[in-house]
Amino acid sequence: MKKARLTLAALSIVAAGLFAFNVITNGSVKGTVNPPDAAVRAWAISGTDTLKADIANGAFEITDAKPGTYKVIIEANAPYKNASKDGVEVKEGEATDLGEIKLEQ
Repeated sequence: MKKARLTLAALSIVAAGLFAFNVITNGSVKGTVNPPDAAVRAWAISGTDTLKADIANGAFEITDAKPGTYKVIIEANAPYKNASKDGVEVKEGEATDLGEIKLEQ
């Protein structure tokens, strides 16, 4: 009887431990650049992360971003200037769409 209680207690602890861990699903940041051939790379920077993605045909998506607030920088080709956007909020499991980012010369 004592052994059965001990086994049951151990199983209960293991089961509780498995449910205690919450899986965090990362999000992403996406958008487009106008003119489409004016930029090469998009960067997302936070206090603990620096992520990047290439820009193809004016579109980008920075994947695997942890939930939090980022600064997004668009790395432009000359004669265009880099563009940035502060306070980009990434939520768990969601894609944050920045829409169209127009680059200036």
